[in-house]
Amino acid sequence: MFACGNVVYEYDGTLDGFFCCVFESFQKKETPLGIHPLYAPQLTLGSVRSIHTDLKKARRVRRGVCQKLSREALRLMENVYLSFLEQKELYMLQFLQQGFSSGTDILRRLADDAVSTLLKAQQHLLNESHRYKQFIRFSASGQIMASVIRPRNQVLPLIAPHFIDRYSGEAFLIYDATHGMALVYRPGQAAIVPVDSFVMEAPDEEEQLYRDLWCEYYDTIAIKERYNPKCRMTHMPKRYWDVMTEFCHRRKQRANNSDADNQSNALFKMV
Repeated sequence: MFACGNVVYEYDGTLDGFFCCVFESFQKKETPLGIHPLYAPQLTLGSVRSIHTDLKKARRVRRGVCQKLSREALRLMENVYLSFLEQKELYMLQFLQQGFSSGTDILRRLADDAVSTLLKAQQHLLNESHRYKQFIRFSASGQIMASVIRPRNQVLPLIAPHFIDRYSGEAFLIYDATHGMALVYRPGQAAIVPVDSFVMEAPDEEEQLYRDLWCEYYDTIAIKERYNPKCRMTHMPKRYWDVMTEFCHRRKQRANNSDADNQSNALFKMV
């Protein structure tokens, strides 16, 4: 049994750091009032305990999840960690507490609040990453291909293998403006790095020509008699339109070409 402790766990925001919080909870036989990363402090009536990230402890928790629950349960933890679910750490801890007690059937308990909440968060993450694989459009920015996205979840780790495989011979950058992260790739090297800001370079004549050609192609293949904006919104939600050339190419862009080029070069030095 876990006692409700009057304490809040504070960790470094990494998945290994969270697993160390799990280790602390099981070791102390307590359920904290909250778990939050260092960069997102919250007001609390309880005392705050900083949990040091110990990779040995994190590996023990990972191994325990695989052995006593399943690899699917570990994958659920890894995916939910990337989601924007509020208080996800407490839901994940509750899931693991119940799972270590009941065993491998925990994932089949769909009526359980923690299980259903985590599965919904995972599905939202997977759906969003799938859509970004379809909807991301690259533009020339300096000497690289670049794209700016605004996902709700942290989708970069999930979409990275797709674009690295598809553009293995190109240098490209995908900037996640929501979370201040960027996937930076050049042949043979890839990294997801923190980035404060990135401004897309304004299109030159050649880039604008290709954008216009793509939009003309999009308009030409449309069948006017079957025009159905409601159906389009179902398959192409409007919140993704700002990254799709066929919808945003006519918008005025404010960017400084030299600044954008310098940003690109600086980011690639980080890989």
